[in-house]
Amino acid sequence: MKGLKIGNVELENRYILGPMAGVTDLPFRLLCREQGAGLLCMEMVSAKAIMYNNRNTEQLLTIHPDERPVSLQLFGSDPKIMSEMAKRIEERPFAILDINMGCPVPKVVKNGEGSALMKEPKLVYEIVSAVVKAIGKPVTVKIRKGFDDEHVNAVEIARIIEEAGAAAVAVHGRTREQYYSGKADWDIIRQVKEAVSIPVIGNGDVTSPERAEELVRRTGCDGVMIARGAQGNPWIFSEMISYEETGVVPPRPGKEELKEMMLRHARLQLEYKGEYSGIREMRKHVAWYTKGIPGAARLREKINAVESLGELENLLTSL
Repeated sequence: MKGLKIGNVELENRYILGPMAGVTDLPFRLLCREQGAGLLCMEMVSAKAIMYNNRNTEQLLTIHPDERPVSLQLFGSDPKIMSEMAKRIEERPFAILDINMGCPVPKVVKNGEGSALMKEPKLVYEIVSAVVKAIGKPVTVKIRKGFDDEHVNAVEIARIIEEAGAAAVAVHGRTREQYYSGKADWDIIRQVKEAVSIPVIGNGDVTSPERAEELVRRTGCDGVMIARGAQGNPWIFSEMISYEETGVVPPRPGKEELKEMMLRHARLQLEYKGEYSGIREMRKHVAWYTKGIPGAARLREKINAVESLGELENLLTSL
């Protein structure tokens, strides 16, 4: 099994759960860790929200001992605030601090944060170097191919990130303008890999063990980040590990295993978020888990009316 070293952090394998706002919360991360994910990326956290002691931020910062190693992702555009908040939270039990320079969401971009930073190479250097100097833990950065097709600058930005002292860079092979549409450009990941000496993590369109292997073969990337490919599919990590070790993809989970995973996920949601929020969070997850199976469309119509664990159990039993 090929591992991955990021700074002084040794990962047991190169398969990483990518950060997704509203998805990679504590319950989902625990399930992916059980399936063998080498590193779990948390939902992105605003540096300003930490500075202002925002009440909702504490839940985003919570880490369970069973899920480590974890990468905590900060976003912001002020080098001073980013570095000071990184220092403030450094004692929390995350292994790696990641800086978000890839989020395409309009409300983030209009504040000059997330993928908007790819238009500001000088500011990229200032943010990364300030955070690297502020903490002792490895700092990584997640970027995109570029802001749009006229500004494809992932290679330039990756070199700046390396020069600023980051321990690794993750590259999503789409521009900000693409969001998540079209095909991910794996060639840009290869170009970044050839341009820097720090580990490069490839991200985009990895939906199976075979695709993970193909990404590594075509780009030479050191790590594989799976984001949307893991939605409703925490098994993808154990499948990739098995495929790497044996060359065989295990059979997909049957309906009973699928049902048990959904109920386990729901119980974890209720444990950490209470019944009201937990059940509502599960609605989208159930839609992802059941995508493509017979009767799933009817189930998705009914799931939005479910308000308790008992109702969810009854609904899944009928499936």
